[in-house]
Amino acid sequence: MKPNLHYRPDPGFSRLYIFGAGGHGREVAWLVEQYWAGQVEPVFLVDQHAYLSPPVNGVVVQLVDDVAVREDDRFVVALGDPAARRRAAVQCMRVGLRPATLVHPRAEMSARVELGQGSVVCAGSIVTTNVAIGTHVHVNLACTISHDVRIGDYATLSPGVHVSGHVEIGENVFIGTGANIINGRAGAPLVIGKGAVIAAGACVTKSVEAGSLMAGVPAVRKR
Repeated sequence: MKPNLHYRPDPGFSRLYIFGAGGHGREVAWLVEQYWAGQVEPVFLVDQHAYLSPPVNGVVVQLVDDVAVREDDRFVVALGDPAARRRAAVQCMRVGLRPATLVHPRAEMSARVELGQGSVVCAGSIVTTNVAIGTHVHVNLACTISHDVRIGDYATLSPGVHVSGHVEIGENVFIGTGANIINGRAGAPLVIGKGAVIAAGACVTKSVEAGSLMAGVPAVRKR
């Protein structure tokens, strides 16, 4: 199988700051260690003294305000909550860090995928064609994104999310594990409004208003 064009064997940076030392942060560090061992040094970042700890899985934990930025340093934010990820990205850029874009080599993506800075696409995910993914988006493990999909900045697709064709996902949307988004049509996409939350396992069959909470099969509005 031809490797996806978005994975770079030479990452172009030598240190990656990973904001968040929790579960997703450890997964991002694993990606770095597995595929760029010896090329990239991972460092966890936190924003409060209370979150400082001894090294996690051998990776140093540091305060974001203590970073001494080098030209070839980059960062990603490994927080699942879109609003928290936005705040953390602002903190990292405020100290002079620039975002990296990470694509696992076992993700499948066509050349007709646009991928914004700071976004992460995890192992086992498939992104087909004519897809635009914004900045600081998380596409977690084993997601599928079909044709003609637009995903706004800071959106989260949890593990096992499936998005059919002709769908627009707004900024700060959170889609829970195993949710399914049914397709729209050319010229009439299914739209998930800004800041909406789709519960784990939900099946979304029609457009969703901004800020709403949808759950169930088929999904109905809960908030």
